[in-house]
Amino acid sequence: MTQQVSPQQLYRFLEDRFSCAQACTECARACSVRVSLVDPGGPDCQERVRRLGIMCAEVCDATCRLLCEESRQDEEGLRGRVDWCRRTCLECARAFEGYPGAESAATACRACADACVDFLETLA
Repeated sequence: MTQQVSPQQLYRFLEDRFSCAQACTECARACSVRVSLVDPGGPDCQERVRRLGIMCAEVCDATCRLLCEESRQDEEGLRGRVDWCRRTCLECARAFEGYPGAESAATACRACADACVDFLETLA
């Protein structure tokens, strides 16, 4: 039988998602301002980081909405969504780590990915 997720676990998970989405959005906004500047990574690198930040924020937001809006959920679908969020956050963290000024977003994305793993364990 599937273990039920407590309201506290769901609340913590949602808090982590919102924090990650906010950090990724802020980083994406900062990167978009820098796109026109000349940096050692070049404009292509900046654009990639900006797009990853926007994508991460959207994935985190969509995951939050899914968890908040549906009272009865297909566990397999929920697992897929949370794992998608985890993978996206890890990809963004790797991209952000080497980009000046994006270190805090990398940290937030890693924390988000860790929270996804913890949440998935509650569904086992």
